[in-house]
Amino acid sequence: MGNRKILYVSQEITPYLPETDMSTLCRVLSQGMQEKGNEIRTFMPRFGCINERRNQLHEVIRLSGMNLIIDDNDHQLIIKVASIPSARVQIYFIDNDDYFRRKAMLLDEDGTMFPDNDERAIFFARGVIETVKKLRWSPDIVHCHGWFSSVVPVYLKHTFADDPLFRDVKVVVSLYDDGFGGTLDAGFRQKIENEGVVADNLALIDEPSYQNVMKFVIDNADAVVVESSQPDAALIGYLEKTGKPVLPYQDKTTPAYLDNYQEFYEQLR
Repeated sequence: MGNRKILYVSQEITPYLPETDMSTLCRVLSQGMQEKGNEIRTFMPRFGCINERRNQLHEVIRLSGMNLIIDDNDHQLIIKVASIPSARVQIYFIDNDDYFRRKAMLLDEDGTMFPDNDERAIFFARGVIETVKKLRWSPDIVHCHGWFSSVVPVYLKHTFADDPLFRDVKVVVSLYDDGFGGTLDAGFRQKIENEGVVADNLALIDEPSYQNVMKFVIDNADAVVVESSQPDAALIGYLEKTGKPVLPYQDKTTPAYLDNYQEFYEQLR
């Protein structure tokens, strides 16, 4: 049985968003690891396409109200929460009217990436970390899912590296088949630097393509899980050169696969 404190930071989770490999796994992992005796906290963005009434989201006043400065602009942090009754799992939602009111996740109606997706990801990451600090909860493992969570490992290894809550945390990153075309905003590196990130490999995100962003994330992770049966070959090649612990792709039709995640977490003590 586990006894770890695990923070899941996910781009998407079902039933709040449509079923995908990522949204389904994140829901199952949160429940499964909790049932194995671990203490769990799970965060996701409150994208505008999430039906708050149907899913019974409500604001947590004591956690909301902080203003986060992103690229010299103030944005109010709103924290909402909901429960998955059948799983007895609580989900925290990071919300803000500027970034998450639009009725879509990451693409507009023409299938084009929102130009401020980089800032939205930065806000999401800051929102998660500031909320965990307010909860005064110190995770042993932070497991990030989806490129939209990619700024979290960067913060934990740099901006918040000396914070007592996160000093000993192990960061796990999952690699999915969730690539995007083109690049994030050209100012992404500068915005990250403005957040107090000083790193030798920042040049990787001078051109913030999906591959470059994920390589940067791999550099800031302690371990990596491969979630796609056909992962990006360039990223796998990059990962292999790092020598970091890797949990290979797991067949989700095998009931024991959750045990493999638990054992992987245990190896990171």
